[in-house]
Amino acid sequence: MRTYDDPCGIARALDHVGERWALLIVRELLLGPKRFTDLRAGLPSASPNVLSQRLRELEESGVLRRHRLPPPYASQVYELTERGLELEPAVLALARWGSRMPMPSTGSLSVDALVVALRTTFDAEAARGFEARVELRVGLDRFLAEVAAGGLTLVRGVAGRVDAVLEADADRLRGLAFMGAALDGEGVRVEGDREAVRRFLTLFPRPAMSS
Repeated sequence: MRTYDDPCGIARALDHVGERWALLIVRELLLGPKRFTDLRAGLPSASPNVLSQRLRELEESGVLRRHRLPPPYASQVYELTERGLELEPAVLALARWGSRMPMPSTGSLSVDALVVALRTTFDAEAARGFEARVELRVGLDRFLAEVAAGGLTLVRGVAGRVDAVLEADADRLRGLAFMGAALDGEGVRVEGDREAVRRFLTLFPRPAMSS
């Protein structure tokens, strides 16, 4: 493992998660375990060899672990350890900081990157007095977005009653939340309380760019 050979805590952290793709792997695992193929789909610009190497390094550092799901799945998945989950506040803070920078890429966001973006741009003041449970269906992924008491909880999977369902692919959901795309546009489907969905989509203003 390469090292900065610096006793500072920042340098010691970067010794473990400072290599290219490392923190993006953490981002992809914040919402739960994934197979290697799922990680490849979320990080398409990372070559399989580089991705495998980063996964080994993060496992050796205790940031993630591998385990095999029980039958009938029997797939090997990667998941964050408790130590890895401790990186979440830092990753979200970094996402907020980076969202104010110019956007050099015109590429698509992965589904999990989009969910992280929703969490980091949520405007608590705009949500004042609004409560709703919205199921987000993004391809095969399902998420529960719950707005209550000026806060947002956004987790993978859905349990219990919801006020509305919003179904769209990642690019369309990104357009709805961040670019003012029309809710009645092609490839978008809403069930339940349509007005709650409209209000929900106003809670993610794009941050002002840093000068």
